[in-house]
Amino acid sequence: MAPDPADERSAAIQVRDLAKRFGKTTALHGLTFAVGHGEILGLVGPDGAGKTTTMRVLAGILPRDRGSVVVDGVDVVRHPDRVKDHIGYLSQVFSMYGDLTVDENIRFFADLYGIPHRPLMERSEDLLRLTGLHPFRRRLADALSGGMKQKLALICTLIHRPRVLLLDEPTTGVDPVSRRDFWRIIHQMPSEGVTVLVSTPYMDEASRCGRVGLLIAGRLLDLAPPDDLTARTGAVLEVACDAPALACRALRAEAGILAAEIFGGTAHVYPLPQTPEWTESSIQAALSKAGLGGSVRRVPAGLEDAFVARLAAQRLAGEAGGGDHV
Repeated sequence: MAPDPADERSAAIQVRDLAKRFGKTTALHGLTFAVGHGEILGLVGPDGAGKTTTMRVLAGILPRDRGSVVVDGVDVVRHPDRVKDHIGYLSQVFSMYGDLTVDENIRFFADLYGIPHRPLMERSEDLLRLTGLHPFRRRLADALSGGMKQKLALICTLIHRPRVLLLDEPTTGVDPVSRRDFWRIIHQMPSEGVTVLVSTPYMDEASRCGRVGLLIAGRLLDLAPPDDLTARTGAVLEVACDAPALACRALRAEAGILAAEIFGGTAHVYPLPQTPEWTESSIQAALSKAGLGGSVRRVPAGLEDAFVARLAAQRLAGEAGGGDHV
């Protein structure tokens, strides 16, 4: 059974009331969450949600303004330098040396951690085979593809056997095949005793995590397994028509509609939970009233639906309360 991350003794990462400001801008609004040992937890949200700021505070790179952060038993607030031996941090920007080969980059980062030659050789061979970079070990980093560069960065992040892995949007700009390979590697980490916190803008990647945190404008809207997030989303009605943008505008004006957003070439409509009268036929009638045609069907909620519906509910609560809400 997976450990209960709410129990500090089983938590590899414990964050309480974490707040961070940049001048007059509040980047993090009192985040509280925990990640159990051997868990893969995903933070998902758009650009500016606070994902990178969270990662940098956990890595001891940025100071926090309020709250506590403990990673693998190390109080990051009191000992930001000490935590670096416990974590592997992979940032969005490729930080390897382009004029060094794959092997040379690995040796350089191993030297930073004082890894002796024999353990380095064994660890390096294992990671090169795991990532598929073994045939390219003598290639300059600048000559690698984007996906290969990220795999090299991951090797250098893992070379000192960290217990906690912080991955900040590791597959952004990477081709689909490399993204698949990267996640195959991530899923092997818990078997090696590694806890993973990964941020991503991709809902399909988030669905591969044990739990997912929905982050928007520095606030954690929800945190649960993907299936739980989608199960409590409520009804999702898909409208297929020639003018989905007009359909969304018309339906948003109807009482009892929580949100209506474009999804690809269709519109997804989210009725309020307390308005069961919104069905396929009533949505169809509302479209006809607006002079629009099309077909309506109920579809299973996906993670993106869960995010949209949760954000809309948060906004509605903010308007009702008159406070400063996302």
